[in-house]
Amino acid sequence: MATISIKHTQEKARQLLNSRIESVTALVQARQRIADLREQLAEAEREDKRAYVRATRDGWSEEELKKLGLENAAAKRRKRAAVQPAKTSPASTMETAGDPA
Repeated sequence: MATISIKHTQEKARQLLNSRIESVTALVQARQRIADLREQLAEAEREDKRAYVRATRDGWSEEELKKLGLENAAAKRRKRAAVQPAKTSPASTMETAGDPA
């Protein structure tokens, strides 16, 4: 019967685990980068809103700013969200497609 080396087996197992740990570490780093960038974007959007309000308080009209290519970004986002149709679930579709009331 062949002998099995505990140390050799443990070393191979550690190598396998290390490669798995490396891939999950890379995944966590990527997810953290996404979270950081989302927070940076949110802060930039807040600053944009404050700057737009400051400009209008300083006498710039919304129309003038729009002519300069500086449309209100918050209004643009609301408009884009309103244009996207709401997703309906199969249950709600069945309710409306049922027999007439």
